[in-house]
Amino acid sequence: MERTHRGHVKYIKYAMYVTVIVLINIVATGIFFRIDLTRNRVYSLSPISKEVAATLSEPLTVKVFFSRDLPAPYNTNAQYLRDLLNEYAQQNPRFFKVDVYNVGGEGADDRDLTNQQIARDYGIQPVQIQIVERDELKFRQAYMGLVMIHGDIVERIPTISDTDGLEYRLTTTIQKLNHKVSALLALDEPVQATLALSSDLYKIAPLIGIQDLERYPDQVRAVIEGMGAKTYDRLTFERIDPSTQPAAADRVARTDLQPLRWDSAPTMGVQAGEGVVGLLLQYKDQIREIPLLRAIRVPLFGDQYQLTEVELIETLVATHLERLIGINESLGYLADFGTLPLGGGPFGPRGDALNNFSTLLDRSYAVTPVHLREEPIPDGLQTLVIARPGETFSDYDLFQIDQALMRGTNLALFIDAFEQQQPRQQPMMAQQMPVHVPLDTGLERLLNHYGVHIERALVLDEKCYRQRLPQQQGGGEQPIYFAPEIENQRINKELDYLQNIKGLITLEISPLTLDADRIAAQGVTAHQLFASSDRSWEMRDRIMLNPMFIQPPTADREMASRPLAYLLEGAFSSYFKDKPIPAKPAPETDAEAGGETDEANDATTPAVDARPPIISETGFRETGRPAKILLIASSKMITDQLLDDGGRHPNSMFILNMIDALNGREAVAVMRSKEQQYNPLEPTSATLKTAIKTLNVAGLPLLVVLSGLIVWWLRHLRKKRIQTLFQK
Repeated sequence: MERTHRGHVKYIKYAMYVTVIVLINIVATGIFFRIDLTRNRVYSLSPISKEVAATLSEPLTVKVFFSRDLPAPYNTNAQYLRDLLNEYAQQNPRFFKVDVYNVGGEGADDRDLTNQQIARDYGIQPVQIQIVERDELKFRQAYMGLVMIHGDIVERIPTISDTDGLEYRLTTTIQKLNHKVSALLALDEPVQATLALSSDLYKIAPLIGIQDLERYPDQVRAVIEGMGAKTYDRLTFERIDPSTQPAAADRVARTDLQPLRWDSAPTMGVQAGEGVVGLLLQYKDQIREIPLLRAIRVPLFGDQYQLTEVELIETLVATHLERLIGINESLGYLADFGTLPLGGGPFGPRGDALNNFSTLLDRSYAVTPVHLREEPIPDGLQTLVIARPGETFSDYDLFQIDQALMRGTNLALFIDAFEQQQPRQQPMMAQQMPVHVPLDTGLERLLNHYGVHIERALVLDEKCYRQRLPQQQGGGEQPIYFAPEIENQRINKELDYLQNIKGLITLEISPLTLDADRIAAQGVTAHQLFASSDRSWEMRDRIMLNPMFIQPPTADREMASRPLAYLLEGAFSSYFKDKPIPAKPAPETDAEAGGETDEANDATTPAVDARPPIISETGFRETGRPAKILLIASSKMITDQLLDDGGRHPNSMFILNMIDALNGREAVAVMRSKEQQYNPLEPTSATLKTAIKTLNVAGLPLLVVLSGLIVWWLRHLRKKRIQTLFQK
C-alpha cells in the first residue's frame, strides 16, 4: 500500500513539473525577454534603431503578412521578424504597433483568404519557394512581407526571404517615413504633376501596338488624385498637350523627355510628326522627368513600344517625389571631366560600370550630378564623390573643389594613378597589352597640399585573389598579384564602423604616402583605413598586368606593407592661400578643341567676360570648416567588378560605411556591418599548424591511453583500500 502511495506521489510531482514548465512558457510568450550572447549582438537592436523607434511622435503600424506552416528556414525568419519587431515596440509602446496576419498555408480558411486580399491591397504579392516534402521537390506560393504605415504614407518590404540586414532595412525605412512626413508637411506649395501627352500620338498609337491611349490621361489623373491622402494633399495634377499648345511644347523641350518621331505614311493616312508622353514632377524650380513610353529593340521584329502600366505609375511617382523633395540626404557626384558614368549601363569604359554603386547609393541618398564646367558646386552639399576623372582640371576648377572643402563639403576620391591606353595595331601583328600611362588631372596638387600623395606605382601582393583555371589550361589556381587581398589585421579597427569588416579585395590600386609635417601643420588627423600585407611590392615605370608574366621579387627588401586608403579629417588650409584667385577659363572653340591642355588655354585664351571675376573677400576661405577626405587610389573599388547590388559583400559594406561616415551616419554604418558573415580564420604559422596536426594524430590517442592508466591506477588504489579494511 505504501509503495502504491509513493507511486502516486511520483506521478503527481511529474504532472506538477510539466504544469510549471507550461505556465512558464505561457508567461514567456507574453513577457518578451531574451539574452543575446553573440559577439556583435546580432540579435539585439543597435543604439540607432532604439533611437529611431523612441523618437516616433506619430503612430506607426507594421503589418506583417506571413503564411503559416512554412518550412525551414522560412519559419525561423518569421519568428525572428516578430521578435525583432517586438524589440522595436518595447522602445515606444505608444506609437509603435505590430499586427501579424496569417495569410494561408495548410488548411486555409475564409479568414486567411481575407488576409490575402488585404496583403494584395497593400502591394504584397506571394512568392514561389522551394520545399522538400516526403523526398519530393515541390514549389509553393507563400507570403513573406510587411508594410509600414505612418499617417497616410505606406512603405513596403515585399519579400523577406532571409534575415540578413533585416534590422538595417527596418530602421532605414522608419527613418525614411519620418523624413517623408516631415518633408511633405514642410512644403510651402504643392508639387505639380504634369502629364505631357501629345494628341498627335493618337493617330499612330494603334500602328505601334498601343491601345486605348485616349483613356490614359484619365487613368493617370485617377492615380495622382488617389495619392492625395498619402501625400497630405501636396500633389496636384494637370495635363498638357504639346501638339496643340506652343507653351507646353516649349516647356517639354526644356526637359529630358525624349519625343517619338515618325515619317509620313500616305497609305495609312499618317503625316510626319512627333509626340511625347511622360510625367513631369515640379516643385519650384526643381523638375523630375518620368518617361512613360519606351522602345525595345527585338531581333527580327524591330522596335516594339510599351506604355507604362497604370498600376506602376504610383510607385514611380512616389520614388521620384522622394528624390524631388529631398527625403534622402543629398550626395553630389562629379559628372564631367571624364569621370566614370554613374549607372551608365553594363558597358562602361574598360568595363568599369558603376551600376551596383549607383543602386546602393540610391537606397539611402539622393544623388545630385554636379557639372563643374557649367555650374559651381552647390552650397550645403554634404559630400562630393569624384570617381576616376580622366581630364585635366584648370586652376579655376581646382579652386571650386578647394573652396567646397573649405565650406565643409567632404570629398570621396577614387582616383587612378594610371590610364590604360590601347596601342595602335600594326598590320599583321598580334594584339598587344594595354599601355599604362601616368594620369595627372591636377587633383594631385590639391592632395599634396592637404598632406597625402599618390605614388606612381601599383601594389602587387602575394596575399591576393587566386583565379581557378579551367582543366584545359591545366587546372589549379592562378595568383592575380595586382588584386591584393586585404587581411583582417590590416584593416583599421579603431573606427567603429570598420570593426566588423574582416577582409577586402582591391584591384589595380596605388600606394599612398603622408606628408607628416604638412598634416601636423594643418592640425589634420589621418586614419589609415587598410594596407597590403608584408609580402607586397610595387610595380613602377613599365606597367604590365599579365598574370602569366608577373613573379614576386627575389629580394625580401622590396617586400613591405603599403598604405592603400586614408581618411583625413580636420580644418584644412586652402591650396590657394597667398595665391591669385584664378579666373574662369573661356570655353574652347572648334580650332582649340584638339590637343591643348587646360593650362595652355588658360594662359592664351581671355575670359568670355573681359571684367575680372567678382569674388568678395568673404567668399574666399583660407581655412576651412571641419571636413573629411576619403582617398583610395583605385576606381576599381566602386565598379561592378568588386561591388554587389545587394550590399552584403565586405567590399560593398566598406564603401557604404565610408560614405555614411562622410555624411555623419556612423551609427547607421555600425548597424549595417554588425551582421557581416565573412569571418576568415586568423592566419597561423607553419609551426603552429605542425603542432596542431601532431596533437590530433598522436596527442589524442596518447591522451586516451593516459586517461585509461589513470582510471586503472585509481581502481587499483580503491581495491587496495578495500583489502586493507577487511584485513583489519
